[in-house]
Amino acid sequence: MEKAPDAFRTISEVADEIDVPQHVLRFWESRFSHIRPMKRGGGRRYYRPDDVDLLRGIRHLLYGEGYTIRGVQRILREHGGAFVQNVWRAGSEPPPPPLEEDAGDVAAEPAEERAEPTLLSELGEKVRSAEDGIGSSEHRQKLEMALDELLACRRIIDGVLQQD
Repeated sequence: MEKAPDAFRTISEVADEIDVPQHVLRFWESRFSHIRPMKRGGGRRYYRPDDVDLLRGIRHLLYGEGYTIRGVQRILREHGGAFVQNVWRAGSEPPPPPLEEDAGDVAAEPAEERAEPTLLSELGEKVRSAEDGIGSSEHRQKLEMALDELLACRRIIDGVLQQD
């Protein structure tokens, strides 16, 4: 049965709807303060229709317009969430031209600032697809916590390497 347009969506529904893996949505949540899904017991995320539109806009800017994470953060700061919620729609106001730092050399960006998956995010996708066979929400939570810890370790390692 199809949900009503104003119904809340789970992370798996949103991931399917906007064609990005769930781990990318979690990553974006850590990079864009405008993304604030409701969280219920066990950390389950529920996205409102406006949240889904914002995610569509972020996806459009990153993958369709070639902005970096930093570039999208700048657009959110300067133009607000409502602009990004609508930027993906046909006939909407186009995004501002990228600044040099918005469309800079992606290879020069730290891995966590890139839109494309890193080796660690690919591992996360494999863990999440494997957990579908587990069937237990307890196992799923443990795997997600382990992945979050790995991502935190990666940020610490990257920070130490940048100091050298």
